[in-house]
Amino acid sequence: MSTTTIDANNLHYTPLNQQIRRAIADGVKEIVINNVLGQRFIGDGLRCDDVTIIVNGIPGGDLAMFMSGPTIIVHGNADHAPGNTMDKGTVIIHGSAGDAVAHSMRGGKIYVRDNIGYRGGIHMKRYLEKRPILVVGGSARAFLGESMAGGIIIVLGLKGVEPISEQGVGSGIHGGEIFVRGPIDELYLGSGARQAPITEEQKALIRPIIEDFAKSFGIDAAPLLASDYTRIAATSARPFANKYTWE
Repeated sequence: MSTTTIDANNLHYTPLNQQIRRAIADGVKEIVINNVLGQRFIGDGLRCDDVTIIVNGIPGGDLAMFMSGPTIIVHGNADHAPGNTMDKGTVIIHGSAGDAVAHSMRGGKIYVRDNIGYRGGIHMKRYLEKRPILVVGGSARAFLGESMAGGIIIVLGLKGVEPISEQGVGSGIHGGEIFVRGPIDELYLGSGARQAPITEEQKALIRPIIEDFAKSFGIDAAPLLASDYTRIAATSARPFANKYTWE
């Protein structure tokens, strides 16, 4: 497999992304980017299934936005909105990520080993056969899954952290599912969201996702699979229908 290395030290994001695209056009299948410090838009709009980009450092906002196919592995934290409107592919973050992770994502998967900020999974949607997946190993802050229309979010609460401890979870949700390891206080549920214990069928649905997440980070999946989960979903496909005037 052909590999190339890019040194991003003091490199503006525009020439960095130009180098990435040039390497892919030349047939490179693995791109290692060192010394990343806040460069934005890495992997945006790429359309290729067999390319892996390894980011050593902290990428800036909108990592993998509009991406369709590649795998991006981040050895560090990530800024806001990784996976924004992502269509296909994989993003694996060995750290935490900022706000709006998986914003409007419609396919592929994002694994965050540690925590995420506010409004994770906002406007996630399912498109035809594509079902986007966001797994958070630690905790998620307020308004997780806001206005969610499709896909799966899983929050595991690893390392003893509370997976959910802020309000607005599933606010305005009208499709998709949020799975939280352990119970969740009703106080944290947003408007239009309801919770229920997970069924065996639903547990079978998330089992391979959890196994894949654990494998990605070298985590023992057994205790995660043995845990109880809460499922959060929509009370209605039109949670705000009564807020409009109809003639």
